[in-house]
Amino acid sequence: MNSKTIANGILRAVAILTGITVLLLFLYKIRSVVVYIAFAVVISLIGRPIVRFLKYRLKFRNTLAVVITMTLLVGILAGLIAMFIPLLVQQGQNLSLLNMNELQKNLQNLYQEVSDYFALRQIDISQTIQESDILSKFSISAIPDFLNSLVGTLGNFSIGLFSVIFISFFFLKDSRLFDASVITLVPDGKEDKAERSMEKIKNLLSRYFIGLVFQILILFIIYTTILFIFGIPNAIVIAFLCALLNLIPYIGPLIGGFLMIVLTMTSNLGADFSNVILPKTIYVLIGFVIGQLIDNFFSQPFIFSSSVKSHPLEIFLVIIIGGLLFGVTGMIVAVPAYTAIKVVLKEFLAENKIVKSLTKNL
Repeated sequence: MNSKTIANGILRAVAILTGITVLLLFLYKIRSVVVYIAFAVVISLIGRPIVRFLKYRLKFRNTLAVVITMTLLVGILAGLIAMFIPLLVQQGQNLSLLNMNELQKNLQNLYQEVSDYFALRQIDISQTIQESDILSKFSISAIPDFLNSLVGTLGNFSIGLFSVIFISFFFLKDSRLFDASVITLVPDGKEDKAERSMEKIKNLLSRYFIGLVFQILILFIIYTTILFIFGIPNAIVIAFLCALLNLIPYIGPLIGGFLMIVLTMTSNLGADFSNVILPKTIYVLIGFVIGQLIDNFFSQPFIFSSSVKSHPLEIFLVIIIGGLLFGVTGMIVAVPAYTAIKVVLKEFLAENKIVKSLTKNL
């Protein structure tokens, strides 16, 4: 090996590293577009079984099947958004968001009722809150600032929503559009294996995302029933929001439980704390825990084992590792990414002993 060969190798390595760096920087600059494409891929995977049903069972033309599917999905999204309007109006009235003095008065009354309740049991909640220094971190003025920020993002949300719908339509209309984009990056001679991998990945992930829809539906029914039993206003919207948060593994249920408790308490502002607010909140919390137990021990294991064909313990470890590496985002994408990696490994490294062990159920 002479100096010229070594120099060429170094230059080639530097060029590769420079190219990767430029590519990562480019992807970072267009991260919004990458997010739009990711959402569009998920929507197309969810809508794929519907399109196939309309095409092959009802004999619809491809374009008509895609239009009907997208209309159905957009209609569901519009209905879900419309569901939240009564909740926002209700909570806006309860918390008097447009009247800061009234909001402070309501919060002080609720705080006083909570303090009186715990004082009867010889618990000084005021001293506990002061020691934790929570109040110094909260400002009433943050609420209108948050609302202004929320309104400011509506424009970006509208653009993003239109972009996702537009991209999803063409992913469904030309199901090989995304495949072709990926296969162009595959080395020559490996195209057939890549195509088989893509097809299997789409089938598994379609089943996975549809399974998640059923998981949310089961939790939604449980939460709605509980909230209706105890007469919580806007029970359907609250139940759906808390069920939707369950898509975030481990952290989502905690946020959903906290949100359900807060909305239960704020929906009964003005009522007696010890006789109305506290009992309802405890009963709702118990119902929430029951729903989580059903989800953890029945819904999730069935969905994961039947959709992505992985053992629940395997999925648990993958989600934990994804969370440690990439935070909440890693926890959300861990299962789809792991499933795709397993399919690719089985197709390209089928004879490897470790790959055989991991992919024996695929």
